[in-house]
Amino acid sequence: MSAVLQNPAPVAVQVRTGGILTGKSWSAVFTAIVVVAVLVPVLNLMTPADSALHLSDYAVQLIAKIMCYAICALAMDLIWGYTGILSLGHGVFFALGGYCMGMYLMRQIGSDGQYRLPMPDFMVFLNWKEFPWTWAVSDSFAAQMLLVVLVPGLLAFVFGFFAFRSRIKGVYFSIITQAMTYACMLLFFRNETGFGGNNGFTDFKRILGTPIATPSMRMTLFVMTGLTLIGFFLLARWLVTSKFGRVLQAIRDAETRVMFTGYDPLRYKLAIWVISAVMCGIAGALYVPQVGIINPGEMSPAASIEIAIWAAVGGRGTLIGPIIGAFFVNGAKSWFTQAFPEFWLYFLGALFIAVTIFLPQGIIGLVRRKKEGP
Repeated sequence: MSAVLQNPAPVAVQVRTGGILTGKSWSAVFTAIVVVAVLVPVLNLMTPADSALHLSDYAVQLIAKIMCYAICALAMDLIWGYTGILSLGHGVFFALGGYCMGMYLMRQIGSDGQYRLPMPDFMVFLNWKEFPWTWAVSDSFAAQMLLVVLVPGLLAFVFGFFAFRSRIKGVYFSIITQAMTYACMLLFFRNETGFGGNNGFTDFKRILGTPIATPSMRMTLFVMTGLTLIGFFLLARWLVTSKFGRVLQAIRDAETRVMFTGYDPLRYKLAIWVISAVMCGIAGALYVPQVGIINPGEMSPAASIEIAIWAAVGGRGTLIGPIIGAFFVNGAKSWFTQAFPEFWLYFLGALFIAVTIFLPQGIIGLVRRKKEGP
C-alpha cells in the first residue's frame, strides 16, 4: 500500500493572492461556526428526545470523533498535499497528544478507582509504590496541555531534522515513518513504561474537576473540537497562501530548483512537519476525553495509513478535501461496521483503489469537474 500511496497523480493547487478566503468562503466558515457553537448544542441539549430534530448523544460523540480525525487529515494535507512528503507515521503524534491528555485524566480519577487508592488502577495492580518520572506534572492541567504540544512537536523536530538533513525522500521516508510508529507502539505496549500497557488509559471521571459524563461537558468538548478544526483550517489556509506556502509547493514540485534559488528546503520542510505533528497531537488530546480511551492501538501503522487515505479520498492540496474525506470515510466506516462488519476492510481497500485510479484528485476534484462541465 505504501507504494500505491507514494505514486499518485500530480496535484493541482490553486494559490490565491487577495486574502486567505473569498467572500463566499468566509460565509461558509461563519455558517460552520454557527452550526458547531449554536445549532448542535440546541438540537442536543434543548430539543426533546422524542423530537425528530433531536440530535442524540451518540451522533454528537461520533461527529466529534470525526472532527478530531479531520484535523489529522488537514495536517496530512499540509505535509503531503502541499509539500509532497508522504508520512505514514502521523498516528503516533495523534496518540502522543492523546496520552498526554489521558495522563491528566487518570490523575483526576483520584481515589475513585477500583482499588480506592490515589494511583491509577494499573499501577496498583503492578504494585508500583510511586509515580514514574514521566508522570511528574500529570496532575497539572496546564502542564499537560503544554506537553500535548511539546511532546509531538519535539519528536517531530528530532526525527524530521535527521531525516530531512539526510535527504531521505519518497517511499524511503514513508517506510521510516511507519517504522517509527511501529516502534512507538511496541514501546507503549510494555507495562514497565508506565502508560497502561495493552489496555492504555480509560474509565475517566473528571476534567478540571467537572464530571466528563455530564451533557454540558460533553457539549463543551464538542464545541471546542469544532472550533479547533475551523481554526486550524484558517491557519492552514493562511500558511499555504503565504510566501511560506508557495515555497512549500515549489519544494514539492522541484526541490533542486528551490535550492538553486537560495532557499533552504530543510528549514521549510522541518517547520511544516512540526506544525503538522502538533496539529495531530492537539487532535489526539481532544479525542481522548470524548471517546473515553487511549491505548497503543492508536499508534498502529494501519491508523497512520488511514489518515493518508482520508486525504487522498477527499482530495490532496485543497485543505477542505481531506476534511470531507475524513467525514466520508469514517461516516461510511460507522455504518459499515454496524451493518456489514465483515466487509468494512474490503470496502476501504476498494474505495482507495477506485479513488487512485478514477479520482486521482479525490472528491473535490470530481466536484470541480462537474462544475466545469464537459
